[in-house]
Amino acid sequence: MQNKKHWLRCCLAFGWLFSWSAWAAPEITNIVCVQREGTKLVDITYDLADLASAYLTVSIRISKDAGATWDVPCTSVSGNGIGAEVTPGTGKSIVWNAGIDWNRQWSDQVQVEITATTSLTQMKPYLVINLLAGPDATTYPVTTLDAVPGSGWTDEYKTTKLVLRRVPAGTFTMGSPTGELGRQADRESQHQVTLTKDFYVGVFEVTQKQWERVKANWPSYFSRPACRDARPVEKVSYTDIRGSDLGTGWPANNAVDANSFMGLLRAKTGLIFDLPTEAQWEYACRAGTETALNSGKNLTNENNCSHMAEVGRYLYNNSDSNFNNSADTTKGTNKVGSYMANQWGLYDMHGNVLEWCLDRWFASDYSTQPVIDPKGNTTGDQRANRGGYFENGAARCRAARREHRGYWDTSYMIGFRLVLVP
Repeated sequence: MQNKKHWLRCCLAFGWLFSWSAWAAPEITNIVCVQREGTKLVDITYDLADLASAYLTVSIRISKDAGATWDVPCTSVSGNGIGAEVTPGTGKSIVWNAGIDWNRQWSDQVQVEITATTSLTQMKPYLVINLLAGPDATTYPVTTLDAVPGSGWTDEYKTTKLVLRRVPAGTFTMGSPTGELGRQADRESQHQVTLTKDFYVGVFEVTQKQWERVKANWPSYFSRPACRDARPVEKVSYTDIRGSDLGTGWPANNAVDANSFMGLLRAKTGLIFDLPTEAQWEYACRAGTETALNSGKNLTNENNCSHMAEVGRYLYNNSDSNFNNSADTTKGTNKVGSYMANQWGLYDMHGNVLEWCLDRWFASDYSTQPVIDPKGNTTGDQRANRGGYFENGAARCRAARREHRGYWDTSYMIGFRLVLVP
């Protein structure tokens, strides 16, 4: 979510001495706090600028001193954006009943933090993050689109911009049916999964240029300058992406290290980007299909399959399995978006590079019981990978196929794509 805050100082009198301050980014301005005469109600008004999302929710918290310990009760509040969505405009208002929350209390200085949070449930189908300013930027502008641009996803959306697609919440069958070619019988049992929230998922795997625009380096094996920019970034570990300290805490929490890719992206957008869970990944990959491939087709052969060649780079449309760091994209990874998209417009979810997921790996099979918003195992230092990669045969690129690597693995076969959950 994107937080916008603004600090303001004013005096109020409840029979005790009050000074106020409130913090917000430029989107919230003109905050004024006024006590209603003869009451202990505080009217807080503010202006909310026209954001790309067009809808926000608002919360406040209160500290009794400049230390911002946020220990003053703040439950008796109402008004624009409190518990509901609010549209941009001037003269938005919140009412705090200090007589209920903090009656007969006083402080030399009270701080009020007002936070406006982007409401993803009302956002447009596509979210775009502009990385053009690069690693030295203090912020990355975020905009939205109603549809794919008329010129399509040009190279800017694969290099200096990141684009994500909104995916609706829903229920699907995770795993593979008995008889699917290449099925892993010990780890793909079918079961019902419900995802309760809409989420945004990367239209493409994160590319080398996008990584450089955030992290200021080029870690990948396929790094020839003439053809690297729009190829997927690889040789990045789970800890490169999320961090080796806080970033290893999932599923206990979703914290990341400040200097990780996710940490920098979160700080410069105000949005909580992350890796997908295995369930989110498979749901997004399938886009309503129940077949081995998200094109709605099954495999005709576990290794060389024309149906797989339609949807991604794999062993048999990689011109030379004994690749070197080629001067073009006929060997190894291919430029993202080079094959058929699924029904939600997502590319390369079969082949090209394996993709990191949040989940800790567990060696046993799924439970066959229905689950809601699964987060994976709670122990272990291996993390799940999905989708197959450019040296795999068709069966290892199926929607249900599961792999795993250690946190630290920096192989040229593994990359990732982003998700954003409200």
